[in-house]
Order: sequence, then structure tokens, then C-alpha cells
Amino acid sequence: PPASPVSRPGASHAGDGSPAARALPLAGLRVLDFTAFWAGPAATLLLGSLGADVIKVEGVTRPDGMRFSAGKPPSEPDWWEWGTMFLATNANKRGISLELGRPEAKPIARSLVAASDVVIENFSPRVMANLGLEWPDVHAANPAAVMTRMPAFGLDGPWRDRTGFAQTMEQASGMAWMTGEADGPPIIPRGVCDPIAGLHAVFATLVALVERERTGEGMLVESTMVEAVLNVAAEAAVEYSAYGQVLRRGGNRGPLAAPQGAYRCSGDDAWIALAVTDDVQWSALRELLGLPDEPELRTVSGRRAAHDRIDLALSAWSARHDRDSAVAALRAARVPVAPVTPSADLLGNPQLAARGFFEPVAHAVVGTHPLPGMPFTFADRTDPWLRLPPPLFGEHNEAVLGEVLGLSAAEIGALLAAGIVSRRPAGV
Repeated sequence: PPASPVSRPGASHAGDGSPAARALPLAGLRVLDFTAFWAGPAATLLLGSLGADVIKVEGVTRPDGMRFSAGKPPSEPDWWEWGTMFLATNANKRGISLELGRPEAKPIARSLVAASDVVIENFSPRVMANLGLEWPDVHAANPAAVMTRMPAFGLDGPWRDRTGFAQTMEQASGMAWMTGEADGPPIIPRGVCDPIAGLHAVFATLVALVERERTGEGMLVESTMVEAVLNVAAEAAVEYSAYGQVLRRGGNRGPLAAPQGAYRCSGDDAWIALAVTDDVQWSALRELLGLPDEPELRTVSGRRAAHDRIDLALSAWSARHDRDSAVAALRAARVPVAPVTPSADLLGNPQLAARGFFEPVAHAVVGTHPLPGMPFTFADRTDPWLRLPPPLFGEHNEAVLGEVLGLSAAEIGALLAAGIVSRRPAGV
């Protein structure tokens, strides 16, 4: 009969095991998470937030590299627990360490595969081959398991073995080509590709699980980062293929609005952004700025031709106002405008606060701090999305190896003594 991710024996753990977690859509699903850095952990964060029991596996000698990014210096105790991106993308997971390069770890990994519904990784293709955990190995260990692989460029093709990360994708997809001033170089957008790839991988994984319900068989899912990003950045390619038009960098200006841009206000690095999308809005803006009614500026094409001159008037006006008063005046005139918000100010944003988007998480080392929740809600559900803090390195070794695999305390102790598992990364 078709396997059920909810009722399948050995996969009944639902995150923290609370009634709220058990009520989530993916309660009862177990995900074996070999991902690292951003795109893969973003995918498994979402699966965990929806109720899956996500077991994050890190190498003893090669932990998730995001542990060492933008945190504390090595002179601080437990400095590897402070990586900001690691904290942001690894809540709702249990964490174990397992040195997969050691032969003794391979049967443990296969046993974890056998006890899981989903196996997911985002290494370059050669890594899983070296570890003996490619699709044939996973399928042999568990015919009902879905394996989601997230290579940068794919499991085949001439670029198969190239490594990739956000900045690579931003070049390969054309994003960087389209970002920057018209007379300046391409600019790297810095990171937008990873969560896009993670969302695509989650969608593909859920589809594969639905198919498993019908057939009882797992399947291999390939979700490449570059193709996920091209789903978002395809405008330039479509424009050229349809019309022969090569889109180019235009700074903050676009084809549908004029004037459009970011304008500095009085105060310390204070800015507003606005976009005039029709002639009525232009008339209101012109009156607010005290500009004469010039016939050539009554159309968007005329305003685009005079954009530099309009920008000078706008910049002079905004420089005389603080950001909030400028936004208030423009909104009163029904001109589309928004303050350019520094990231630190988002934590106090009244709209996000009212919706409870940032959720406090109590971490054993970092303490209680806010993390972004999920960008959606379920009707009548008020429970927090983030039920478990990001795991400490090897925090759940004993719990997972004992509960899932049935290893005794003595067996786990022997693995610790041999360095197959550990409670701290090697060399720190």
C-alpha cells in the first residue's frame, strides 16, 4: 500500500513533540538533512516549521560553514554557535554530528536513511558519491524515501561539478548584469538566490511526497539553484527572445514609472523611494514640489526624457525634509512612496510586530533573541512557528542515535570516543 508520511512506523516524531507540532501538516514526517550554508537549510527550516522532524547532520571536521560566518571571534568560548546566518536558518531542527568520511559512520548514515521519509542535500554532486549516499544507495536503504538534491547547476551537463553559491548564481542568471547604474558596472545583489532555491526545493519535495502517497515508492528530486533563480530573473531573457530587446542596467529607474528613484532626506543616511506610475500622480507631485505645469511632462514618456531634471528638483525638496515628514506629505498627495528602512529598524516595525513575524527563540549559548518566522499563516492558528532553537553542535547526538537507531549509551559513548560523533567541531 502507499506509504503515509504521517503513519509510517519510525517517523512519528514531530519536532518538539508538542500538540501544536503534531497538528502541523508535516507532523510525522522525518527529514534527514545533509544541507549546509543557506539554500538547503532554508528549505529544511520550512519543512521543520511545517511540523517535520528535521535531523540536521554535520561533519565533525566539516560542520555547516555558516557556523563560522559573522559571529564571534575564535577567542570567545563556543564561538561556533554564534553564526548569524546559521541561527537564522536552522531553527526547528535536531542536530547531530557524524563524520561521514569515516567508514564506521556509513552504516549509521544508512540506518538514518532507512528511518527517514526525506533525504536532502545541497553539495556539489561529487560529495554524495564520495560518501556512498547517492540515489541508488538511498533507494536501496529505503525504497520509500524521497531524495532531494540541490546542486548548483545540475547532476549532469558540462557544469555539473562546478560549485555554486548566491553570488555565482547572480552572475549566471543575469541578475548582476541588470543591477547597477546605467553608466556603471554590474553589481552583485548579494544573496537573494539562496532562499529562492530553498523554496523551489521544498515545493518539489512536497510534490514527490504526494506522488509517494499514490505509488508507495520514493523518488529522486533534482532542484538546481540556477534554474530556480531563472524562474525569478527570466525577464531579460524573455524580453530578448520575444522582442529582440536587450535590457540593460538602469539604476533605480524602470520602464513603467517616471520619476522613480531613491532620494536623500535630511538626517543621518535617511532616504525615501517613490515611483510615479500615472499622470494623476505626477500632477499631485508637481503641485507638492511647487513645479510649473510643463506640457511636455504630462506624459510618462516626456517625464522619462526629463528624468535627470526632475530628479534634481525632487532631491532638493527631499533634502529639506526629514524622512517621516516627506513620506507623510507624499502619501497625503497619494504619490506612491515608502521610507527606505535600515535592517535594524525592522525589528521594531509596527506592522511586523502586530503580525508576530519575528519570534523570540531561547538559545542555550546566544540567549533569547528574535528570528524571522514564516511568511504565511494558517487560519485560526496562533502558535509560534519556531518551536525549537537552532541546535548546538552535536546537541542531539544521544537523543537521535538512541531514539531513532536504538543505540545504547555504551555504543554512543564508543562513537564519541572514536571521534565518529562529537559535541564540538574538530580543531576548535
